[in-house]
Amino acid sequence: MIIHTTAVYVLWLREMKRFVRAKSRIIGALAMPLFFLAFLGLGFNRMGVPGMARDLTYIHFLVPGIIGMSLLFSSTFAGLSVLWDREFGFLKEIMVTPVNRVSIVIGRIAGGTTTALVQGLMLLAIALLIGFKIPGPTSFLLALLFMLLITTTFIGLGLIFASVMKDMQGFGIIMNFVMFPMFFLSGAMYPLKNLPGAIQVLSYIDPLTFGIDGLRGVLLGVSVFSVPVDLLIMAAFSVVMVVLGTWFFEKSESV
Repeated sequence: MIIHTTAVYVLWLREMKRFVRAKSRIIGALAMPLFFLAFLGLGFNRMGVPGMARDLTYIHFLVPGIIGMSLLFSSTFAGLSVLWDREFGFLKEIMVTPVNRVSIVIGRIAGGTTTALVQGLMLLAIALLIGFKIPGPTSFLLALLFMLLITTTFIGLGLIFASVMKDMQGFGIIMNFVMFPMFFLSGAMYPLKNLPGAIQVLSYIDPLTFGIDGLRGVLLGVSVFSVPVDLLIMAAFSVVMVVLGTWFFEKSESV
């Protein structure tokens, strides 16, 4: 199958322009993670958290989790743009062009991934201002790789839901119903070992668990699983979600 690079670039550029022009979108995407980081991180920073390494403060433990939360929400809601484009006819226009749907999906994934990564890097930069430290360039590059895998995984998930739904309000409700359990099960705000055994089992089928654990592993040197295991599992989730998202999009109606 031929990938139309021009179509991919145009769709990516369109998403970049929409992101840059929508200042409220940037502020809104950063507001909730910053509230969590400020109120939870600073509020519990002097309290010991059971199951957390003694040489870590809570705010250091929380930073990878909040970055993961930001990537989860921004990536999953990238699927909402599919519903907007269907609502206003843009999706129908690009469907009738001599461009295969895989190229359209890749363009959307590229645009959504870039915007989510920008938001994640902005949060990381803010964390550096409040005392968070990155061990070195290798750790930063590995963290960037984990962020990339998290975004592609949940953009794929967003595409799956957006491809089978036609109601924008319903999409928001369903995605919130899916995302919040995934966020709370991921160990973003507390160590997984503090959860009951049955809940831990659910956590281990949550892709975000391995993404955040990998981020902690490369940024803090503390993780439940080894970094290679986290990386392998996240890569597998990413491939599966993108393939499923592409398949559902190809089967969906453009109108």
